[in-house]
Amino acid sequence: MTQKTSPPAMAAALLPWLFVLLWSTGFIGAKFGLPYVEPLTFLTLRYAIVLVLMAAVALVLRAPWPRSARQWLHIGVSGLFVHGVYLAGVFTAIAHGLPSGVTALVVGLQPLITALVAGTLLGESVRPRQWAGLALGFTGVALVVAGKIASVPVHALLAMLVPAVVALAGITAGTLYQKRFCPSFDLRTGSVIQYLPCLVATGALALATETMQVRWSGEFLFALGWLVLVLSVGAVSLLNLLIRRGGAVHVASLFYLTPPATALIAWAMFGETLGGLALAGMALTAAGVWLARQGR
Repeated sequence: MTQKTSPPAMAAALLPWLFVLLWSTGFIGAKFGLPYVEPLTFLTLRYAIVLVLMAAVALVLRAPWPRSARQWLHIGVSGLFVHGVYLAGVFTAIAHGLPSGVTALVVGLQPLITALVAGTLLGESVRPRQWAGLALGFTGVALVVAGKIASVPVHALLAMLVPAVVALAGITAGTLYQKRFCPSFDLRTGSVIQYLPCLVATGALALATETMQVRWSGEFLFALGWLVLVLSVGAVSLLNLLIRRGGAVHVASLFYLTPPATALIAWAMFGETLGGLALAGMALTAAGVWLARQGR
């Protein structure tokens, strides 16, 4: 007799793939919105709207707030790294001309770095099968974006890469910090606490370094709305759930799927070509993520 999977178990199994799909659209949202606004100003607007929305939801639903100042601090620090540092690096890199695929490749180092330090910081052991999966996944990501790298002038590549490396440091440090110090918190009030320092820090940097001017258009409003509702509310809530439930390496491996998923979305929306090398890379990436997630 075939054993049926319960609806809650099916929903839990689908969460990682829904997260990858939603998270991958962030690069597309940036591509739509950045022609109309500078990167830090764009993020400041995004954080302000998310804060208003999530604060209203938390108050209306009477969601519980952390009881200790220490927990407030841990949640705020994790948010500043996961959202503030990461997104500022990604948006700045793309705004300065680095192709989204190359940006994704740099950030794609996160699972490997997470695996290297997870044992020391979190006491997690990384099995040989997981190491093999991480290496295979990164190889696949490299193949997917190989064609994009050739389009970047060598003399400008280093300056463009700096904000992408900052983004890599932010998302890696943030997920490790959150897993260790605040893996579980209410998603409604936690979002408010996470985005508040992002708004303050990013707004101050935007005020100091940018004109903070916006060319309002339908395309920009669509991009802003998408990034607020789908990314900052939807995808980030899923990321927090995954961090709560899974090991650091287990969660980080999902980021390998972002570049292939982004490439597929760009192919469907913008007609960007997918060569045989990219398709082979997608297959390798999927196999690598499957191996890396077998260590639970």
